[in-house]
Order: sequence, then structure tokens, then C-alpha cells
Amino acid sequence: MSDVLPRSRRRTRRRAPRRSVTGVVVGVVVLGVGAAATAGVVTVLRSLDDAAEPVRCAAELDGTSWYLTPEQAGNAALVVGTSVQRGLPARAGTIGIATALQESRLVNIDHGDRDSLGLFQQRPSQGWGTPEQIMDPVYSTGAFYDGLVEVEGYEGLEVTVAAQAVQRSGFPDAYAQHETRARAWASALTGHSPGALTCTLPQAADDDPSGAAGAVELTELLMRDLGLPQGMTAQVEADATSSAVVVDATALPFDDAGRSGWAVAHWAVATASATGAVEVRAGDRVWTREEGAWSALPDGEDARPAGQVTVRLNSPEQPG
Repeated sequence: MSDVLPRSRRRTRRRAPRRSVTGVVVGVVVLGVGAAATAGVVTVLRSLDDAAEPVRCAAELDGTSWYLTPEQAGNAALVVGTSVQRGLPARAGTIGIATALQESRLVNIDHGDRDSLGLFQQRPSQGWGTPEQIMDPVYSTGAFYDGLVEVEGYEGLEVTVAAQAVQRSGFPDAYAQHETRARAWASALTGHSPGALTCTLPQAADDDPSGAAGAVELTELLMRDLGLPQGMTAQVEADATSSAVVVDATALPFDDAGRSGWAVAHWAVATASATGAVEVRAGDRVWTREEGAWSALPDGEDARPAGQVTVRLNSPEQPG
């Protein structure tokens, strides 16, 4: 589904945020209104930072790792990927992630303050769309960016100012607390700093229904999140227990093929929980579920060409 709607409908959504108040974060429902809700979001995120050997994903920036759950990481991949396929700067991705972290903890929830819904807690009653549309994360992310690009000079604004110009939240200063975490994820997902994004995930079971089905899902997600057409991917045989997809990332709107490749490689790791990916290769490095980190390719293996990424998916065990 395309997240770019007819211009007349986008105008309707753009005007609405300027006179409305979006829903507050899901923490409001759990912890109460106001400061307690904001504190709840930060507490959950910090618990990820402090956890020992958890299932979690990380984006590193300036020597510090900033953690999200696999579900949050998959949504971050969509939020940043949408900005990439629209040709927006990485700053837009930072603003998008920070906003969704504050509004919903970066989870596509079906509840909120009054009639607020979804990643960005948009309200049907305020012209953001129908409940069904808003609960589609592709639609809601597109609606957020429709509003953001109408904010003059948003690239140079503080995150909290740019987010508030779109959201009209009752807690306008709350977005700022998520800026560094959001910037780390936006930087990694736009291809900066090779190997900056990792996930520690459970090992894929032998009967995990990935493999060929996972390859189809991977291709569909690439189209959804980054706008890469099917012609930029090719499924190849990896071994008896897995299949692999080779992705040509050079269709992304970056001048540097290496950066394009790492944008896709980091995306593939961020979405691995959903696709069943067990290995991602880019350049001269490889991420595996077993290690949960990037490492050098085994001796004797050639580096991938710049802009090419290989994603290996677990296949169900075949009956003998």
C-alpha cells in the first residue's frame, strides 16, 4: 500500500494537526496523566539499556548503545525507511522516531487519550483519517511526514519544536528526552556508521515457518519500508536449511552505494525478528543471530560489492 495519498486528502490532514491535540503516550493509560506518563516511557526504555543479555536491538552513536525492543526496532525501520523513500534528510527520521517514542513507545497501539490511536496517537475526530487507516502504520507514518514537511525549516528546529508543530501535544517538551536515542537509530538506518545496529534475538527454531515464506515477507517489507522494487531482490539457494535473498540497495536515494548497502543491512537486522533472518552480510562484515553482533567475514570469503546485501532466512526442517 502506498503511504502517499491524493493531495486533496493530504491537505485535510495537514490542517487538522494545527488546530488539534493528539493523544498522549500510552504511558498515560498505564501510569496516569502528565509527568507520570512521561516518566513511564523513559523508565521502560532505560530498563532495556540496563537489562542483562535480553532480547533487544541496539543502535550505537558516539560509543553509546541505545536500545529498543525488536518490535520497536521494526517500527523504527518503517519510520526511517519512509523518510528515506520520500527523499527526506536523516533529521526527519530522528524527529519521527522521537515523536513515536513519546506518543506510543514506538508500538502500534489501538488505544490512547480520547480517540487517539497508532504509532503517532493520531485522532480520527481531528481529521487524521479513519481508525482503520490510522492503525495502518504505513498510513500513520505517511500522515506524520505529510505534516512535518509543511513545517518551514523543520530540519534546523529542535526536535521538540518540530514534533510539536505537527502533533500539538499537551506535553510539548516531552519529545526532547528521546532525541539522542532517536538520532542513533535514524543515523544507523540511513546507512551511517557500518555495523552500528545490532539485535540479540532468540535462535530460530528448526520448524520456524520462515524460509521461502520469509523471503516473500522480506521482499514485501523492503517495498513497504524503503520503496525498493522486487526487481532489486533475488532469492538464491543458501543451503539445505535456509534460503537467502540478495538485495541491490543502489536504488535508494543516496549518492554512496556503500551507504545504501548499510541502510538496507541495518534495516534487515532491525526487522529480523519479523522476517526470520538469521544472517545479514554487507561489505566485509556479517551479523548472525548466534552472535548478535557484526564481525569480519570468515577467512577466504570475499566482501560483498558496495550496495549489495545478502540476507539468509531460516527454512523449516524438511521431512526425510
